[in-house]
Amino acid sequence: MNPFHLAIPVSDLAKCRKFYREVLDCKEGRSDSKWVDLNFFGHQLVIHEKPESSSIEKQISNPVDGHDVPVPHFGVVLEWDMDRVIWKFKNEKYQIYNRALYSFQR
Repeated sequence: MNPFHLAIPVSDLAKCRKFYREVLDCKEGRSDSKWVDLNFFGHQLVIHEKPESSSIEKQISNPVDGHDVPVPHFGVVLEWDMDRVIWKFKNEKYQIYNRALYSFQR
């Protein structure tokens, strides 16, 4: 499988950098004052600081298998110890909006 590159906007670069490095264990690559490259499970994720705008962007979601799934979103398919992941989220005081959904089963 070829790795993908995905660049996403974030409003607080320092907070997001800490989350990806310390909670999801993503290794940091290159960075600058306004962006950070991360190894997102073998793929390249770049978080770019984007100041919050004064216009309100409406969050939309679509029903998928009985759940409201926000658009846009992205994820990675992993075999995780979910109890460990949830403990890390709660320990760092991150709010869990949706527990992991299993869209595809092997």
